Amino acid sequence: MADQVTLLDFWPSMFGMRCRVALAEKGVEYEYKDEDLWNKSELLLRMNPVHKKIPILVHNGKPVCESLVIVEYIDETWSHKAPLLPSDPYGRARARFWADFIDKKFYNLGQKVAMTKGEEQEAAKKEFIQSLKLLESELGDEPFFGGKKFGFLDISFIGFYCRFYTYEMCGNFSIEAVCPKLVAWGKRCMEKESVSKSLPDPQKLYGFVLEVKKAMGIE
Repeated sequence: MADQVTLLDFWPSMFGMRCRVALAEKGVEYEYKDEDLWNKSELLLRMNPVHKKIPILVHNGKPVCESLVIVEYIDETWSHKAPLLPSDPYGRARARFWADFIDKKFYNLGQKVAMTKGEEQEAAKKEFIQSLKLLESELGDEPFFGGKKFGFLDISFIGFYCRFYTYEMCGNFSIEAVCPKLVAWGKRCMEKESVSKSLPDPQKLYGFVLEVKKAMGIE
């Protein structure tokens, strides 16, 4: 019997993007359900009653929640394809450390860069750039965070790269000017079909953010 796989997601979500890319990397066929987060479906509430958030991977009727947990689950479940996490324990620990760093830093800072103005935005932008530089130092001169191979940490950050255009337009700065290696990494990732076909157009994302700002009365 074939696996039944469904992804409950919201198209602009960088966390959902991780799951889409991981599923594509593993060649997993799945049903995609785009959720209205302002009117959450009964299925979403039933599958994630704790946080009531997307993304949710439903595999043969069983839900898996939280994007990094989902990516690891995908890696372990469809293990016949090339692994996403490094093979050695230290490599896995390091990848998880930086993925945790990404989640703790970039979502909130990115929101402030995109959705605030004045001193609050400038402070967020300064810390955002500092965090980008730290992450770029982990990349070093390698093509991907896992060295020569695209993997877990690349997947963890690629959704934020997809929003670089939004951050730059809202914050009036150039990420390439301060982190050229990180931008080159993102372009390299986008050459992969599993990435390019899983992510929305950056300009469409920017348009969505502008609509949200307008609805919230932020100019």
